[in-house]
Amino acid sequence: MGTRLARLGRRQANLFGFAACVALIGYALYAQYGLGLEPCPLCILQRIAVIVVGLLFLVAALHDPAGRGSRVYAALISLVALAGIGVAARQLWIQAQPPGSVAECGATLDYMLDVLPPGEVLMKVLTGSGECSKIDWTFLGLSMPAWVLAALLALAAWGVAANAMRQVK
Repeated sequence: MGTRLARLGRRQANLFGFAACVALIGYALYAQYGLGLEPCPLCILQRIAVIVVGLLFLVAALHDPAGRGSRVYAALISLVALAGIGVAARQLWIQAQPPGSVAECGATLDYMLDVLPPGEVLMKVLTGSGECSKIDWTFLGLSMPAWVLAALLALAAWGVAANAMRQVK
C-alpha cells in the first residue's frame, strides 16, 4: 500500500478518504430513506464518527501540510475513527446479548438531547436499548455495525498511511 500511496500523493489520498466517507454516509442515508431502516442512537453516533473522519480527510486535503502537520491529521483521523470503532463494538456486543437481556425501549435521542446534558445523553446512549440490539440488515453475514467497524478500521489505517508515512517524491 505504501508505494501506491506514495505515487498517489498526500492530497489525493486524503481526497480518496473523504470520498470513501461520503460513500459510507450515502449508503447510510439510502438504507434509512430507501430501505426504511431507522437508525438507532448508536448508529447515529457511528454516522457522526464517519462524518467527522470525512471532514478531517477533506481539511487535510485542502490544507495539504507536510511534516508535523500531516502527522497531526493522521492522529486526529485515527482518534475519531477509534471512537467510532468503540461505538460500533459496543453495538455489536449489545447485539450479541441474549434476547430480553437488553432493555426493550428507551427515550428517543431527540428527547434525550432536549432534556438531558450532553454527557448524560452519551452515557445513556452507550448503555444501549432494544432498538440498538435489533439486527434488521446484514451483508455477507455481518450486521451494519460490523461493516462500520471494518470501514472505520480501514479509514484509520488509510489516514495514517496517507498522512503519517513519509511521502516519496
